[in-house]
Amino acid sequence: MTRTIRGDRPQALSILESIRTGRALFVLVLSYTRTSEIPGITIAGADPQSIKYTPPADAEYIQYGRCRCIPGIPVTPDGKPTPAIMTRTAIQAANIPMMVVDAGGMVRPQMPHLATGLEPGRNIAESPAMEAGQAREAVWYGRMAGGTLSAICDCLIVGESVPGGTTTALAAMRGLNLPAMVSSTMPENPVSLKEEVVRAALGRLSMDDPLSVISKTADPMIPFVAGLLGAAAGPSKVVLAGGTQMLAVLALSSKLGFDHRSAAVGTTSYIADDPALRFTEQAGTIAPVPVISVDPGLDRSRYSGLASYADGFAKEGAGAGGAVISAMAKTGMNQDAMLRLIDEEYGRITSR
Repeated sequence: MTRTIRGDRPQALSILESIRTGRALFVLVLSYTRTSEIPGITIAGADPQSIKYTPPADAEYIQYGRCRCIPGIPVTPDGKPTPAIMTRTAIQAANIPMMVVDAGGMVRPQMPHLATGLEPGRNIAESPAMEAGQAREAVWYGRMAGGTLSAICDCLIVGESVPGGTTTALAAMRGLNLPAMVSSTMPENPVSLKEEVVRAALGRLSMDDPLSVISKTADPMIPFVAGLLGAAAGPSKVVLAGGTQMLAVLALSSKLGFDHRSAAVGTTSYIADDPALRFTEQAGTIAPVPVISVDPGLDRSRYSGLASYADGFAKEGAGAGGAVISAMAKTGMNQDAMLRLIDEEYGRITSR
């Protein structure tokens, strides 16, 4: 099987059916945390100066098939491509429309998008991530967006592009009293560095109010998407398309309240099957939502940059897993057909 459901299977199948027969909308939420500027914390960019361009470049590439804010596409320092390759391929194949939200990015995408006016998150090793008022504002803006978007579709597939976001997700979940472990864009997860940063952030906590915790530990994407989930789940179905950053969203949402019967997490098998991460077990301790994972078959790609995903590089991002799951549900295509399209898309980019 290329698709695996863990948890409430009838609920997961109901959500997949809403994608197959109804109106799906892919929402990519862009944000930024200065935590990403800590040396060694992320490889989500060709070099340290490029990291702030990764979120808008992901959005532009998915929409246009090319980036406008940078030449080429976002890559790691050794040239491995953004997971947005999978995202664009999937939503194009299934004709799923996309909306982009800037929820605290450093660089605006050069395309139509919803601008929240939220500020980028600070480096949590040095200071609180944001003011408490911004955390509340991010949730409120998310609720406004979720209420509007859920009225025009049957299922929202929500992805994110936030360099360094696994570290802020770890801090947020630990601050919310969850024994969290997080993934990384690198096969050798810099756990000791992340733990050091998280300890610094948790040392500033003075109360256990969820939004106070988030303001000290998170990036702006987390409260925004938590607000979106709270408003959209129920009127619509919601797939949180991503890895451990979406677990942080789920953790905050479980404190603020949401209709868990209308939600699922969608990710790649590279995240869900990582024995060190225990992703499904973590999700189950947070909220009773199913986890749907998909194996894109990249180990069989004819391109080494894509095949590296199966070896632990990147693994997930830009909503890739949820987008592939949705496209396969919408079109009925199998793993071989999806892999062929992903390879064709990467070949188109690299042949320029």
